[in-house]
Amino acid sequence: MTTQRTKGRRKQALAAAAVVAGLLTTAACGGGGGGDSKSGAAGFDAANNKVVNASKVKKGGDLKFAGTQDADSWDTTRGYYGFMWDFSRYYSRQLLTYSTAPGAGGAKLTPDLATDMGKLTDGGKTYTFTLRDGITWEDGKPITSKDLKYGIERVWAQDVLSGGPVYLKNTLDPKGTYPGPYKDKSSDHLGLKAIDTPDDKTIVFHLPTANSDFLQMLALTSASPVRQDKDTKSKYGLHPFSSGPYKFESYDPGKSLKLVRNTNWKASSDPVRKAYPDTVSIKFFTNANELDQRLIKGDYDLDLSQTGLSPQGRQIALKQHKGNLDNPVSGFIRYAVFPQSVKPFDNEHCRKAVIYGADHESLQTARGGPVAGGDIGTNMLPPSVAGGEGQKYDPYQLAGAGKNGDAAKAKEELKACGQPNGFKTTIAVRNNKPVEVATAQSLQASLKKVGITADIYQYDGSQTAGIIGSPSNVEKKKFGIIIMGWGPDFPTVQGYGVPLWDSRDILQSGNNNYALINDKTIDGLFDQYGTTLDDAKKAELATQINHKVMEGGYYLPFVFEKLLNWRSSRLANVYTTNAYSGYYDFVNLGLSSTK
Repeated sequence: MTTQRTKGRRKQALAAAAVVAGLLTTAACGGGGGGDSKSGAAGFDAANNKVVNASKVKKGGDLKFAGTQDADSWDTTRGYYGFMWDFSRYYSRQLLTYSTAPGAGGAKLTPDLATDMGKLTDGGKTYTFTLRDGITWEDGKPITSKDLKYGIERVWAQDVLSGGPVYLKNTLDPKGTYPGPYKDKSSDHLGLKAIDTPDDKTIVFHLPTANSDFLQMLALTSASPVRQDKDTKSKYGLHPFSSGPYKFESYDPGKSLKLVRNTNWKASSDPVRKAYPDTVSIKFFTNANELDQRLIKGDYDLDLSQTGLSPQGRQIALKQHKGNLDNPVSGFIRYAVFPQSVKPFDNEHCRKAVIYGADHESLQTARGGPVAGGDIGTNMLPPSVAGGEGQKYDPYQLAGAGKNGDAAKAKEELKACGQPNGFKTTIAVRNNKPVEVATAQSLQASLKKVGITADIYQYDGSQTAGIIGSPSNVEKKKFGIIIMGWGPDFPTVQGYGVPLWDSRDILQSGNNNYALINDKTIDGLFDQYGTTLDDAKKAELATQINHKVMEGGYYLPFVFEKLLNWRSSRLANVYTTNAYSGYYDFVNLGLSSTK
């Protein structure tokens, strides 16, 4: 990957990103692009934390998503991509979910299948919920408390259903005594003792230890009900059985997905979902530039992945259709992470050599500049999470004196880790995200200047769980640097950091603790956080956890991400929400024209 052709592509990608950064500055100042009048769009950034076209929404029509990457899984237990969680509210419900409001208001919990927010007793260790009347499956049968219990139990079946979050498993059964429903010897396969179902309308959770974020966990997609007789185990993601207003009509993995109305869903039983469109469809493309062209042409309404237009698409959209763009701050941090199982990254000084050797301004440019890419990332806790400090905490001076790299410190760290002449490694990056490939190429170029030679390995992003999510595969392929991004599963340090930094969340498949951090101090701080109810103390603990992570040199943060997302002129009731890291809230999108 060090041919002249590759170098040329890298220069072109960075040059395009620089041009876009200039266009974005103009757009942010109110200049450039006459797209508002041509397209009838609502205006630049009009749906960023605000509702656009709420009064124009009409019942009916086909809401058209497009994407370059399929979900990791549409199985409610296994899905972990942010867009999957956002989209899954069309066909899945939970006891609690997020409010349908723009911005910070959308991150507030509200009852969904439950009648209220639950009754808390036993010093914060017992939660009791009553189910609503009229809640049904797609075949009209009632959704029961046992369906909810069984759906949650599936999280324990990690040998069959890996890939999704395991907060509920770790909170309800921290010692791992329950084998999961597929190995459960009880007659009804509902043997998890931490959950009682005294009748079909009541469900009771018994936590061994209080956890101040438990309600957030119950709003995760992994807390959706699953009916035993419809559970096809590892194949469930091909056709989940619906508890929401839409159901699967057809699915061709990697090509298309179509949802149609669930005629047995009752609006009276669902205070959250309005179910405006008749159908909701997704078309998958293999080329990001083609996808952007089709969005701009008006063939599709919005990008499923919600990670922003590619450099080429941005240039066109900013010049001609600025009024169709929104520029929200994402809850994501984009970063490189160093697996300790791959030498020489078992040595913290070699990790820090990469941190100091990187050109952070070049990385920011590769991601789209300060507007489409975001501010230079200086640490690993999003500013939107309590305890996050933004660029105020910059232990490696990534946005300061070292923003273009610090070769002297990088060489000091190389000497300290026994690699004074540098070393060779491999960067793993998803091939269907041009901005990530451009980031890898930028990092490759800057590291070469300090003696670190990095090859680039591109892989299919839909196979993440088995490629970079498999510690044994990472070690076998010698992926010393992994490029990835992460946003909060729910807006706390526990909802952001546990999958990344808690040693008890290291998994053999679907792993997200790519660095393989096994620090008992960090684990202990998470335990302390879970039992703390005081908000100020929780924020203080979050800050401490972030500092410990950064001190270990496990990550090179690129940016506190911002997005430049497209919305079609016919979209109605559209707004960004903090519940899904600055994405549009999919669940109540509608169309202003159903033709």
